[in-house]
Amino acid sequence: MSKIIAAAAIRGAHACMDRAERMLADAVGRLGRDAQVGFEGTAYALPTILALTGRRVERLRDLEDAVAEAHGWIPSVPTDSTWLPYLGGTLDAGAATLVAHETVESLKPLGGIPLVSGFWLGPTPDSILREQGIKLVDGRMPGFAACVGALPDDETAEQIARDLQERNILVFMGSHTNGDTMAAQLNRRGVQMNWETFLVPYGPDTSSLVHAIGFACRAAMTFGGLKPGGLKEARDILLYNKRRVFAFALALGEVDDEKYATAAGAINFGFPVIADTDIPQILPSGICTYEHVVSNVPHKSMAARAVEVRGVKIRTVDIPIPVRHGPAFEGERVRKEDLAIEFGGKYTRAFEYLTSRPMDRIEDGLIRVVGPEIADAPEGGRLPLAIFIEVAGRKMQSEFESILERHVHSFLSEPMGVMHLGQRDSVWLRISRKARDAGFRISHLGTVLVHKLKNDFPAIVDKVQVTLFTDAADVDALYPTATAAYAYRDERMGALTDEAVDTFYSCALCQSYAPNHICIITPERLGLCGAYNWLDGKAAFEMNPHGGNQPVRKGEVVDPVLGQWKGVNDFVSTASNGAFERFSAYSMITDPMTSCGCFECIACVLPGTSGIMIVDREYPGQTPVGMTFSSLAELTGGGQQTPGFIGMGTLYVLSRQFLSGDGGLARLVWTTTKVKERLGDKLRARCSEIGHPDLYEKIADETVCTDLEPLIEHLAAVEHPALGLGEMI
Repeated sequence: MSKIIAAAAIRGAHACMDRAERMLADAVGRLGRDAQVGFEGTAYALPTILALTGRRVERLRDLEDAVAEAHGWIPSVPTDSTWLPYLGGTLDAGAATLVAHETVESLKPLGGIPLVSGFWLGPTPDSILREQGIKLVDGRMPGFAACVGALPDDETAEQIARDLQERNILVFMGSHTNGDTMAAQLNRRGVQMNWETFLVPYGPDTSSLVHAIGFACRAAMTFGGLKPGGLKEARDILLYNKRRVFAFALALGEVDDEKYATAAGAINFGFPVIADTDIPQILPSGICTYEHVVSNVPHKSMAARAVEVRGVKIRTVDIPIPVRHGPAFEGERVRKEDLAIEFGGKYTRAFEYLTSRPMDRIEDGLIRVVGPEIADAPEGGRLPLAIFIEVAGRKMQSEFESILERHVHSFLSEPMGVMHLGQRDSVWLRISRKARDAGFRISHLGTVLVHKLKNDFPAIVDKVQVTLFTDAADVDALYPTATAAYAYRDERMGALTDEAVDTFYSCALCQSYAPNHICIITPERLGLCGAYNWLDGKAAFEMNPHGGNQPVRKGEVVDPVLGQWKGVNDFVSTASNGAFERFSAYSMITDPMTSCGCFECIACVLPGTSGIMIVDREYPGQTPVGMTFSSLAELTGGGQQTPGFIGMGTLYVLSRQFLSGDGGLARLVWTTTKVKERLGDKLRARCSEIGHPDLYEKIADETVCTDLEPLIEHLAAVEHPALGLGEMI
């Protein structure tokens, strides 16, 4: 390792630790050693400290112990006459720097310095980590970048951000260069920064970058199921990140001692550093998969070089449209003041309808606009819109139509400057002035659909043609055909039951993060992430017979009540690497399915109620079981099989087979208002179907109580049917 880097990193570690110790001593002096400390929205205490030391920091006294331990990791600064192997000591100094940074960040609010302010988002809540998890495992977000400092000018800052967005890289921003920050530069350029746009500004200080490391640590603990503890456990977490979390740092502008020390901390995780300045390079592989430090990289090629050095696998589609595109632009909103034209919403009729045709009925690549184009509409004007998509393929099946149609939303959200909300006949689409001025036209919506459908579904889609109707008469004429198709699909899906099929489908997407986890998706139990149902699995297998979705023959019935079949159990034993021998599709008590960390909700048994509760990942508060969602997730996720706890997709509650082996929907005694409101009338209808039409009102939520004793009193008062079913465990 370069002696220059080693000396700078060790000096920086000493400086960072000194600052942390001063702030900690001041906080203890003002508040006492029992004062609480931590980040909001996470059950992982201070996650980086937890991962590196195994210490769960909840009070200042805990923080004192962690800081004292980390201080001992920092070696003396090498003298001019000292020539030794520097790698181990430098990496230790980097790890200590991360502890110091997390200490500083956790103490800021105690000193009146907010972590969330203006465009700065502060630490990542567990709920957002889990929400992003499905993007990490399915490839939509193949890696993340920590951008350290600022660029020479605002235009270059936007260029770097757009280059990373176009590669679907999640971008964390922190630190500054000469008082300016990359986030401030993007803000001046009017760039939208949030989790939906993959641009996340953490804070203006170098210490804020520890939130990116905390994100990586929690990925290992949340999705990988790794438990923090001593040195061995810390090493496992570091190796997990090297092998499974594809992150890197971009050092922008001058690199001072503190940034060198922070970079050394990142290298512990296998995250390389790519710099735009002439700093010493560390090219041999070792801790990192390839190079450790690469310098003097031109800004125009920085994103590409970083992806190459980290070994990130990027899947992009070259679409001939005049604006950038990719999943990172899905979260952008087109505001009224930026509007060129809009369709649908509450103003005009707009819908999308996809149907399949024989091969000879499709002219592949044909795109027509029937009616006014964008140039024919007034500035900020409104038009009706019918997006009519016709596809053909030798393996295309009519039951795949709804799957392809559902992807229209994400496809048309990807071009920069295009906003698409809703689906079917509830569409709202906007095109910005910037996109229009760049040359984007209504016809380009068809260009996107043709390319994305053929690229993303090559095994089932051979031909695509798109007609975009913008004349009211044509839109109204097609509308009855579209709504009839929607109704037919819904009726067909409603008739699809577990008994009606002989094959289920597996989903192993999350095995990249949780190696022993496997989902079994049935017609009546969707994936726990809520993103994949049985038809999705079937279509995915048709597209890629060697991919993450495999057919699972049910085979001989082992237990019809619990939902166990010999073929499924045999598959589970193999796919879980022998970790589990059997799964129950209909029980959370006996051999429940495992969970990764991407689940929409957690269901758990509530002792003393004869029932269960369901909490969604957005809910931050306490629950009647005495834990938050994040605390429950530690018991549930990471590929564990924990009787009495399951991760699940929200819509599973509406299934006829919802925990039918344990008593079913009548067991639900508490859930969050968000779950009740999302399911709404459909949940009321299911309650009536099981013979309890007033059950919806009897199910408590956080507005009724969040403690167990008041819940038990409520259940007795409303005569909840769960009370007559007996305890589950």
